[in-house]
Amino acid sequence: MMTTPGGSGRFKPLPTAMYAGYSGTASSWVAKTSVSASGKRIQREMAELNVDPPPECSAGPKGDNLYHWIATIIGPSGTPYEGGIFFLDMIFPSDYPFKPPKVVFKTRIYHCNVDTGGNLSVDILRDSWSPALTITKVLQAIRSIFLKPETYNPALPVIARLYLSDRGKHEEVAKEWTLRFAK
Repeated sequence: MMTTPGGSGRFKPLPTAMYAGYSGTASSWVAKTSVSASGKRIQREMAELNVDPPPECSAGPKGDNLYHWIATIIGPSGTPYEGGIFFLDMIFPSDYPFKPPKVVFKTRIYHCNVDTGGNLSVDILRDSWSPALTITKVLQAIRSIFLKPETYNPALPVIARLYLSDRGKHEEVAKEWTLRFAK
């Protein structure tokens, strides 16, 4: 029970509402009563992500906003994106996990599944979304398109056609963009 010094050297109990969610230290203050179900889910997934992040990926809240994250993906070796550092915004809806996060590339990338505004076109964030999916799985799915683009579902069909018809030229342009925008 939290107490405050009284005039007689004794401690008086504080009203319970004043310290609900307080765990004993100033840095661990969490107002448990104001976190929604989606917020609790995001907090749990953040803890899991911190313990076991996917390879070459990191993500976390932007400032104090639990529903707006910044993610980073390092371009996988053996791809035209190798060594590039790609930043993404992740915006979680208030009804997460029943609706997918909106993920936008902030770093320009030459990729058939990313449009000119950075919007991502991958099944996992649209038709294949399931509440069983997690932030970690989303990052893994995004990283996987660096290795194998979803050419059947492109945001930019012209890039998908180049990938399918002239892989060498596609990789040359993708490497050039990686050097220009992601390093």
